[in-house]
Amino acid sequence: MLQNARISALYQKMTQNAIAAMSRLAELHPESSRPASSREIAESRGLPLPVVAKILTELSREGLVTGSPGPGGGYRLAKPPGEISLKDVVRVFESESRSVCPFGPGWCGAEEPCPLHNSLVAMQQIFDDFLRNTTFSVFAQPGAGTPRVMPAAKRVAASKAPGKRRRT
Repeated sequence: MLQNARISALYQKMTQNAIAAMSRLAELHPESSRPASSREIAESRGLPLPVVAKILTELSREGLVTGSPGPGGGYRLAKPPGEISLKDVVRVFESESRSVCPFGPGWCGAEEPCPLHNSLVAMQQIFDDFLRNTTFSVFAQPGAGTPRVMPAAKRVAASKAPGKRRRT
């Protein structure tokens, strides 16, 4: 399963939020024929409504979701979850980028690659394969909608609740 800390190090917040919104639509896909409103998606993932509305507009333009306006309207996946990869969503919000040489610009490719070059290229390939081969069907499986870890905002709020003390 994707770990938020690892994703945040690799992608912009908008991409992370888009994956979260799509995961909610994937969860709803087999259970309901009704569309999900942007408000419902935002609340279920703890995301700001304007951000979710913008994300869904972009995903709709790219043909990954379909939307219907008005009362009773909302969003659905445009295809079954197994036909939409994480890479499909990443492409909408991220430009293709390769690993940056930790020795700075101009080191790799000038003559010999840096000492980490081959490892970084291999790691990038593994991650690209993961994004390409992982579909939103992982979120459509029974129990996928139940978070295994309490979101950080809720953990902080719970730790500050009266009568609750943080262990150190």
